[in-house]
Amino acid sequence: MTTATAPTTHPARPSKVAVGTVVWLASELMFFAGLFAMFFTARSVSPELWAERVELLNVPFAAANTTILVLSSVTAQLGVFAAERGDVPLFRRWTVITFMMGSVFIAGQVFEYAELVHKGLLISSDPYGSMFYVTTGFHALHVTGGLIAFLYVLLRSYQTRRFTHGQVTFAVVASYYWHFVDVVWIALFAAIYLLK
Repeated sequence: MTTATAPTTHPARPSKVAVGTVVWLASELMFFAGLFAMFFTARSVSPELWAERVELLNVPFAAANTTILVLSSVTAQLGVFAAERGDVPLFRRWTVITFMMGSVFIAGQVFEYAELVHKGLLISSDPYGSMFYVTTGFHALHVTGGLIAFLYVLLRSYQTRRFTHGQVTFAVVASYYWHFVDVVWIALFAAIYLLK
């Protein structure tokens, strides 16, 4: 008499894309840690220059721009929740809102750069100018990368009426990246605009 054996079950494994994204974000964290180290080293060498140059910054404008970026993290997460429920139209709506908010943030950065250049602060002006444009510029490039990722996920959502597991995974990892650039910006904003 043979006994039936229960089928073996394998625990659910995390997506390779999600794990790869988290590992990649860890390397990005090291990159930004290097930028912060450069920023604070340059600041410690020239405190008088920093005190003088920080007066050129429009802190209320930067705070408003920061608020837009932080709120876009909320809309990105609402889009992920919609994707996980299979609500494709709602996912698209939240993703478009996130994309627009991120675009407004980038436009705000460009406006701020134009104002600072008009005031005479260039990347080649002095160590403050170099560090300001390098740190915020690399962050702006990362935000632009996030916008491209959202555009890609959004366009893929039009290929089907119902989300596949792969499409949900891409929406989730795009939100991981977006939350990462938001947290990095909060730290940059505090270091550049608030820390006296």
